[in-house]
Amino acid sequence: MAPDLDFLSADSVSEYAAPPQAIPPGEDELLDAYSAAVTSAAARITPSVVNIEVKTQGRRGEERGGGSGFLFTPDGFILTNCHVVAGAASIDVTLIDGTRCTATVVGSDPHTDLAVIRVSAPNQIPARLGDSDLIRPGQIAIAVGNPLGFQTTVTAGVISALGRTMRAQSGRLIDSVIQTDAALNPGNSGGPLVNSRGEVIGVNTAVIRPAQGICFAIGVNMAKFVAARLIRDGYITRSYIGVAGQGVSIHRRLVRFYNLGVESGVLVHSVEKKSPAERSGVREGDIIVAYGETPVSSVDHLHRILSEEQIGRESTLTLIRSTEKVIVSVVPVPAAAQ
Repeated sequence: MAPDLDFLSADSVSEYAAPPQAIPPGEDELLDAYSAAVTSAAARITPSVVNIEVKTQGRRGEERGGGSGFLFTPDGFILTNCHVVAGAASIDVTLIDGTRCTATVVGSDPHTDLAVIRVSAPNQIPARLGDSDLIRPGQIAIAVGNPLGFQTTVTAGVISALGRTMRAQSGRLIDSVIQTDAALNPGNSGGPLVNSRGEVIGVNTAVIRPAQGICFAIGVNMAKFVAARLIRDGYITRSYIGVAGQGVSIHRRLVRFYNLGVESGVLVHSVEKKSPAERSGVREGDIIVAYGETPVSSVDHLHRILSEEQIGRESTLTLIRSTEKVIVSVVPVPAAAQ
């Protein structure tokens, strides 16, 4: 959060003037406080931000592209977008000190547009990862990356909205996407979106080009889960039930009445045709509050539950439908089967 600003007292005036009153700070003071928050956050994250250059083999021969990324471990693991490194014949990474390294792809997940690459460069400064469940619309958001080839460019704005969905290049909907008005351009993809403490809250991934100030980032909690699995296995196999949704709070009366294990759940925005969820009777507007015996408080939580181990295993979904508690049976299928 930006530093609080104290109100300034009016200067002493003559006995004929109105009595002194507290006045709000002027534009200079507001700018100084805002600038202090942004510059401090940028200073913390910039040493971890890298420039990624990619060579691919296209129809016309060798093609070049690139984007941004950030170190999240001291031994050279880097988070970026899947579309930045997709189909790469070679990947070169430039660190903040100008060192140029060859990178290898550890793993990628087109369903969340996230990838992990690695450089052989020990003793790096990793980014501090925050908690995307704690962010709120209106708070400061700072993006650092390499738009249009301009290295370590800093832009700032606010979190415009939470709980957006967008379709990945794989065709799968990505849930709990962060919308921000921090300016992004080609080359920002894969770079960090940070809060005023310099903690990563998202991975910048997309821009609506005809619009002004509508940009998107994958929440860092999702990125943590995906990165861990990619480092362990190199890929992610998911089970799939066929719903898109966002986290919402549940009225306290319903929480107490049904003795729910959570105070929030996943509001179902849409149910895909011929999906396990549709066959189970899940409807738009339902709120998922549990999967089997496990309470579900967020989309990220549901994604973590829907692991490879759940494929083909019948379980129950506990829903809040209007004010009623509904329990249905569901059998997840492999995500690739969608």
